[in-house]
Amino acid sequence: MPQIIEGHYDARNLRIAFVAGRFNEFITRPLLDGALDALRRHGGDTDSATVAWVPGAFEIPVVAKRLAETGDYDAVVALGAVIRGATPHFDHVAGQAASGLMSAGLETGVPVVFGILTVESIEQAIERAGTKAGNKGAEALVAAVETANVLRQIA
Repeated sequence: MPQIIEGHYDARNLRIAFVAGRFNEFITRPLLDGALDALRRHGGDTDSATVAWVPGAFEIPVVAKRLAETGDYDAVVALGAVIRGATPHFDHVAGQAASGLMSAGLETGVPVVFGILTVESIEQAIERAGTKAGNKGAEALVAAVETANVLRQIA
C-alpha cells in the first residue's frame, strides 16, 4: 500500500500573506475579502495575516517572493485582475505574473498561489469576484491552506 499524503483545509496555526494589486481594485478588493472570509471559515486568524498592496499584477511576484523569503509565512496568496484589452499588454502582464509567481514558489519552497484573474471582460472578472462563478480569492486561499498542509506533512 503506498503512502498517501493529502492536504486538509485547517488553517489554524498557518501564517498567510496576501499580495494584492491595486489596478482593477474594484475586482481585487472583493477577491481579498473573499480570501479573508475563507481564512476565517477554515479556522485561520485574519489578525495574524499580512496584506501587501502593490500597483498591479506585474508587481505582485517580486513582493510575493520577498514575503516568502522571510520565513514568516506558510503560504502567500497573490490576488489581482488582468482584463484583456485591445492591445497585447494583457498577454505580457498575465504571462509574466504567472511565471514570476511560479518561480517565487519554487525558489523559496513556500506555496505562492496564483489568484490573479486573467479574463476577457469586466463582466467575467465580476463573476469570479463573488457573483455567479464564486469567489476566486476564496478558492486561492483554500489552495494555499491545502498546499501548506501537504508540505508540513512532507517536512
